[in-house]
Amino acid sequence: MTEIEDTPAATPAAASDADASSSPTASATPPSASATSSRATSREDADEAFLVELGQRVRRMRALRGMSRKVLAQVSGISERYIAQLEGGQGNVSIMLLRRVAEATGAPLEDLVATVDDPDLRLIRDLLRGATPAMIADVRAVLSGEVPASGPRAVPDSRIAVDRVALIGLRGAGKSTLGRLVADKLGWPFVELNKEIEAEHGFAVDEILALYGQDGYRRLERTTLKRLIERPGPMLLATGGGIVGEPVTFELLLASFFTIWVKTSPAEHMSRVRQQGDLRPMANDKAAMSELITILSSREPLYARARAQIDTSGVSVEASTARLHGLIQSYCAVGCPWQSRNRGAKE
Repeated sequence: MTEIEDTPAATPAAASDADASSSPTASATPPSASATSSRATSREDADEAFLVELGQRVRRMRALRGMSRKVLAQVSGISERYIAQLEGGQGNVSIMLLRRVAEATGAPLEDLVATVDDPDLRLIRDLLRGATPAMIADVRAVLSGEVPASGPRAVPDSRIAVDRVALIGLRGAGKSTLGRLVADKLGWPFVELNKEIEAEHGFAVDEILALYGQDGYRRLERTTLKRLIERPGPMLLATGGGIVGEPVTFELLLASFFTIWVKTSPAEHMSRVRQQGDLRPMANDKAAMSELITILSSREPLYARARAQIDTSGVSVEASTARLHGLIQSYCAVGCPWQSRNRGAKE
């Protein structure tokens, strides 16, 4: 691309400078070969840095969605070898192939090429997409300074207004097992978000993904979560591991439930998933453990937004159940209307 230098020519001073530069004694010195080479090297370095950052973003996006490289290749129709090159910062990527990667992961294309990778900006963008014109006008007024930003949050950080608890974390941590046992002790309904999605739409999760892709599944997930929030009464909810990768859905969960991160070591995650006979999304993948660690490390900062956490590594089901039960009871002592109404939890 030809670079165009700004040359002011409309002012007397500029004209005077131009006349002076045309004289033999003031002739412009052409750029040296070393300066040209330096600019070229700088451009190449910038391009290389961009490709490295792009590869890291693709890898993070894939991990947030819980997709192995093999699965991403199958869904996008791009070779696994090319995806490996792309993630390694060696991909001479075309915009069409990049769009296919974005579609396969259910991510907006701009998330892969944005100059600033800020989760808060992505959340605000996604919230604005679903906002009414009046809401957008209000936001614009606040951001432009026309209206001062004031007033309390709709949901205080210190407590949730209803007796609702949600368990988040990677598959194999114990969300379903512990959730069911603790809900029985509390006398609360136990709900699994994935099973609610299947019941509402008549398809298994794998079938929904095959029919509608990641983006379609996440839309159904958000819709189902909203319906559960509207359902009256207490609830202990177990969510899918990838819910944290959807900013609007995760924010909705955090605002409506007391969230607890149920965590364990990568080795125990893998062992428990295999015992369950569920290898999704790592089926037939020789690098299963490496993929699991990548997924976990990508999601950990998001899981850490939970209001509490419990580690089940090397702990029996009975002991983990007691810990989770005690944690929820402690929260309810100060934040659950259920406690004050004395619904009679089973001890």
